[in-house]
Amino acid sequence: MNAAEAEARLAQELRSAGVRPGGVCLVHSSLSSLGTVPGGAETVVRGLLAALGSEGTLLMPGLSYRHVHAGQPRFEVLATPSNVGAIPEHFRQRPGTRRSLHPTHSVCGIGPLAAELLAGHQHDRTPCGPRSPFRLLPQVGGQLLMLGCGLKPNTSMHGVEELVEPPYLFGGVTTFELVDELGVVMRREYRCHGFQGWGQHYERVAGMLRPEEARQGTVLQAEVWVLEARAVWQAGEAALRRDPLCLVHRVP
Repeated sequence: MNAAEAEARLAQELRSAGVRPGGVCLVHSSLSSLGTVPGGAETVVRGLLAALGSEGTLLMPGLSYRHVHAGQPRFEVLATPSNVGAIPEHFRQRPGTRRSLHPTHSVCGIGPLAAELLAGHQHDRTPCGPRSPFRLLPQVGGQLLMLGCGLKPNTSMHGVEELVEPPYLFGGVTTFELVDELGVVMRREYRCHGFQGWGQHYERVAGMLRPEEARQGTVLQAEVWVLEARAVWQAGEAALRRDPLCLVHRVP
């Protein structure tokens, strides 16, 4: 199988798994889970874009919290690497990709709705606030694709938690230095997530959804989940309001 064949197979299997052509899809991923992919991350990105079609919008997290934190508080939107795997880091650097302006929880995107979904993130003062792409995704009927990484690394669940503010969520306030695409430097305070002493269990969201809202499939050698974002947010918020600790457990 060459790169072109792998791209075509990826697109076909992604659509069979439930990815909607013309839709908006936020992808969490593991390149190694797919097996050997000719062309690597670029082939995966091309397969995702082919599955979505020309009217679709592809989003990936550009999270940089390992590189940008209280001890190293400078974020450069064009230069700061992400820390969530090979596929999103390749996507971040790919020509035409936009990135939202946020020091720790940026999102990268390309497609007709990318600019609209990413532009407001700079006005939030939390990681997944009301103008973040995470919060906007369900409003545009978007989907979450967990490509070979299981359900645990689902950053959208932090956005759901921000609606309820359970006692473990927020840590302190940090002042960050941000550099935008034009080189303009600004300093802003953010409430950062905490989680000290708590383990996360976002895989539990699967049990809160109907089968048509959480589809399982296989893409190449990877197990995948395709989740309806609106259902995830609605079910997650309802569960947290019933029990604010339903997605975590205490760790020693």
